[in-house]
Amino acid sequence: MIENVVVKDLKVIPDDRGCLVECLRSDDPFFKKFGQFYFTSCYPGIIKAWHLHKIQTDNVVCVSGMMKLVLCDAREGSSTYQDIDEYFIGYLNPKLISIPPGVLHGFTPVGNEMSIMANCSSELYNYKKPDEIRISVDDENRQFMDLKFTILYDWKIKNK
Repeated sequence: MIENVVVKDLKVIPDDRGCLVECLRSDDPFFKKFGQFYFTSCYPGIIKAWHLHKIQTDNVVCVSGMMKLVLCDAREGSSTYQDIDEYFIGYLNPKLISIPPGVLHGFTPVGNEMSIMANCSSELYNYKKPDEIRISVDDENRQFMDLKFTILYDWKIKNK
C-alpha cells in the first residue's frame, strides 16, 4: 500500500427507511481540514486520469455505482515511490480513500453504469492558480512535471 494513503471501511447504519453511511469525520486520525466538498461523475468507458495535488489531500468515496480508483506514488522521497495501488470501491465495497499530496490518481467506472465520486478535499479550489497537475491517460509517455519515471499502468479490463 502506498505510504500515507489511508483506507477507511465505511460505517453503514441501516434501518427500516434505508441507511446512513458515515464517510469522513473530523475526529478521524487522518483528517487534516475542510476545504470543499464536491461530486464528480464518469461515464462507462471513460477514464479520468491522471492528476495530482502538491498541497491538497483528497478524501474520496464512490457514492453511486462502482469504480476502479488507481493511485501512483510520485513522491521521490517516499518508501513507496512509483508503486501503484488499485481500489474497487462503491456500493459493493464502501470505502473512503484518503489520498495525500504527490500521489497521482484517477478512476473509471466498473460495469455499465456511470459512477459518482464525492470528494471532501482539504483545500479550496483556486481558480486562478489551481493546485492540480494533469496528464491525459492517452499520452503515450504518461510523463509530466518533473517526473523521473513513466506511469506504467494499463487501464484495460483484466479478464483473469
